[in-house]
Amino acid sequence: MSRIRVLMVDDHAILREGLRALLSYYDDVEVVGEAQDGAEGLARVRELQPDVVLMDIAMPGMNGLEATRQIRAQFPQTRVLVLTQHEDPQYVLPLLQAGASGFVTKRALGTDLINAVRVVAQGETFLYPTAATAVVEEMRRRSEGAATAPESLTPRELEILQHIVAGQTNAQIAAALSISIKTVEWHRANLMSKLDVHSVADLVRYAMEHELTEKTE
Repeated sequence: MSRIRVLMVDDHAILREGLRALLSYYDDVEVVGEAQDGAEGLARVRELQPDVVLMDIAMPGMNGLEATRQIRAQFPQTRVLVLTQHEDPQYVLPLLQAGASGFVTKRALGTDLINAVRVVAQGETFLYPTAATAVVEEMRRRSEGAATAPESLTPRELEILQHIVAGQTNAQIAAALSISIKTVEWHRANLMSKLDVHSVADLVRYAMEHELTEKTE
């Protein structure tokens, strides 16, 4: 089985060293490089073609937001997983819009981080619970008094969209709704086709722009 190739982008050398040591415990992950700011990170992505970039937000020079935007535009096969101390939606939402595939806070457990790396490497979205709550609450605030979903979305599609926005994987959505993973995958594909979007980040952006989300149980 091929290993998940990870690039770390953070301006703190001690943190990068700790992350490298942590990830080295897992046989399915390989740290292929490091960078100390967004510009260097972009150059290293061009050079190394990693599967996942662990990205900090606040860095000197090119910050994590701009680096994420450029990486996703130039190297769409590379996923960006944000590893940050910030959980406020003012940070989370713009990075989702820029193409980030997930968020993990720096106070998370190592098992949370490796799980997030594996999830985003598979093309899914991972949001650490506190970040997911911040996103959902912000969308709920924006949607107060707003119209309901467009008529093109069925109640089930809207329900699944809300779970996607909350950062849940196909398996988690299937368990929550008592349906099969294949059914979730079908609805997800149908949502993308119906809304003319091409990624989970696009689905989240659409939900935000059209105020189609509310807090899931």
